[in-house]
Amino acid sequence: MDVDTSATGTASESLVGDAFHQFADDVPLMMWRSDAQGQAVHHNESWLGFTGRSREDEIGDGWRRGLHPDDVERHAALVLDAFATRRPYTAEFRLRRHDGAYRWLLDTARPIDREGVFTGYLGTCFDITDRKHAEEHAAAALAEKEALLAEVYHRVRNNLQVMVSLIGLYGRAAPPPCRGSFEALGQRVRAIALVQQHLHEAPHIASIDVRDYLHRLASGLGQLRRAGRIGVTIEGVGTTLVEPRTANALGMIVAEVVAECLDATAESVACTIAIRIDAAAGAPVRLQIVSGAEGDVVPAAAGSVPNLGPRLIAAYAAQAEIAVRGNATADEPLELQLPEVLTRIVPD
Repeated sequence: MDVDTSATGTASESLVGDAFHQFADDVPLMMWRSDAQGQAVHHNESWLGFTGRSREDEIGDGWRRGLHPDDVERHAALVLDAFATRRPYTAEFRLRRHDGAYRWLLDTARPIDREGVFTGYLGTCFDITDRKHAEEHAAAALAEKEALLAEVYHRVRNNLQVMVSLIGLYGRAAPPPCRGSFEALGQRVRAIALVQQHLHEAPHIASIDVRDYLHRLASGLGQLRRAGRIGVTIEGVGTTLVEPRTANALGMIVAEVVAECLDATAESVACTIAIRIDAAAGAPVRLQIVSGAEGDVVPAAAGSVPNLGPRLIAAYAAQAEIAVRGNATADEPLELQLPEVLTRIVPD
């Protein structure tokens, strides 16, 4: 006797569908299901309670009438791409709630495969409106902070330029034995201004990439004094993001190491500064700085400039809670350890 298996299969699929619908309606989160053509075939009770619409209203493309107008095209393109590749996807969009308010939903969907046959997608949605608002407030606060810092750095840089001019005037009027000190002071104030400039030019003033910042600063220092005779190299593993106070202190320390080398050697000598960054994940961020001179070292005139470098470096480091030791020589490199609470490792 022949058996009509098609009828049995249809009845079995119907039972499976009924069981799924019952399960989905009992789940306390928004769920939906589509067919292989992308048309909605079921929304559970949590979904319907959220939208305040009937199941018949949501079937097919009906549910899309609740999408925020600004999200319709973006969401449709994402879903179309996912269906074409039969891959899971995640989407964020705004959906109109029963009270007329648009709420942000996080929609996570996966393809349904029955014995090798693609039958559609199953998805769940979570209300993430509070998280989105928090992100917006954080972004606005960051933008406001960066605008304020930019204004502060702009004013500081202008004031430093005035100071450089005043130091130059006093230096030219000073007795010859004192002019070297005035020149060194002017160069250091120019270095401070350069540090402020590069802080101001950082892509994100409130969170500064140390490697990028020191690269840009090193290039500027190389042109500030004894152009063509200063070489600064930066090597190492990884990088890190720091707040402006830490970046400012690092910049001043590097500028002082450069100034020390220049003050201790004649104009014909080329100075080299090697900086190594160790920002491996799971460890404190450390920097190592070595200063040297190329070729036959010709010392500067004795006593022309007081040697305040070690004291200045220690003062800059203390301001930013940077641990420091060493004197930037090959035998005893200057070693800096950044405060952990103020740094964030960035993968290469």
